Amino acid sequence: MPTETVSSPTNSQQSRARRSLDAVSAESLAVVGGGVIGLSVARRAAQAGWSVRVHRSGQPGASWVAAGMLAPHSEGWPGEERLLQLGLESLRMWRQGEFTDGLPEQVITARESLVVAVDRADVADLHTVADWLSGQGHPVIWESAARDVEPMLAQGIRHGFRAPTELAVDNRALLDGLAAACERLGVQWDGPVGDLGSLQADAVVIANGIDAPTLWPGLPIRPVKGEVLRLRWRKGCMPLPQRVIRARVHGRPVYLVPRADGVVVGATQYEHGRDTAPAVSGVRDLLDDACTVMPALGEYELAECAAGLRPMTPDNLPLVGRLDARTLIAAGHGRSGFLLAPWTAEQIVSELTPVGANP
Repeated sequence: MPTETVSSPTNSQQSRARRSLDAVSAESLAVVGGGVIGLSVARRAAQAGWSVRVHRSGQPGASWVAAGMLAPHSEGWPGEERLLQLGLESLRMWRQGEFTDGLPEQVITARESLVVAVDRADVADLHTVADWLSGQGHPVIWESAARDVEPMLAQGIRHGFRAPTELAVDNRALLDGLAAACERLGVQWDGPVGDLGSLQADAVVIANGIDAPTLWPGLPIRPVKGEVLRLRWRKGCMPLPQRVIRARVHGRPVYLVPRADGVVVGATQYEHGRDTAPAVSGVRDLLDDACTVMPALGEYELAECAAGLRPMTPDNLPLVGRLDARTLIAAGHGRSGFLLAPWTAEQIVSELTPVGANP
């Protein structure tokens, strides 16, 4: 787990936790949070022999709004070497297929990323990322004729790079698939939790994103807002892109992620407390930038505007590991929740295994 300092629970919390521990049978696990991280941990723990109960609010969270990119290369940036390493490790788990075993085939929606630039400054930024990735031993494929790769790009766009191993998933199909897999494994559902001491379980995993600090004060997790749009293909429109398109448009990042019926466009990123109302300025910028990159999108239907709250940490690394003998944390994944879900589930279960069943 990263080295951020977290505070210990109060004496009353500890005493309630001990009473709860004495009242239950062995190998029971409470997972607090029903997003992609909570569901992934719950499924993996159930596979490992734990009796699992997931506590969730029933309200859409960041996982429901997300675009579902698995993109450690194209989201990388100098200074985030550790996040790149974790992302590449988790991407290998995705590509090996064990994590998607038993999930619907349509969960995977794209199998390559193309990262492009609009102006010279944007090209320079892409070179910075590409050179850094090469220096880390993970070269990408530079393109000087990007429209040969993706003909729907605007005519003035020439430069970019391809990340052929990256993937994208349908976030909502994945959440539904993970929930169904949990049910097949006997995972039980329950309501939200306001106090860890009320949980009747041997072990607890805090996986409720931006709400994690309410259960364990001092966790360095804050909400960061991001608008996301869903555009639906209409008859007579140009066809969907076949890969994820990421771009820098005069310094602003934008991404276009294929779905079966359209494209997900995202995402803004700024701090605005817990406000989840899509702002006109954010939606306008996303539409302008998306159509600058791929003009044909202007004919698509604007099907949905939404905003989610990413659980961010100061160094952008997730908090994954043990907080005390009973409590573990799996939160703070920021923009990488879907990418890091397999790695997080394995890390948590490896911590649980000494006191539970063997996987």
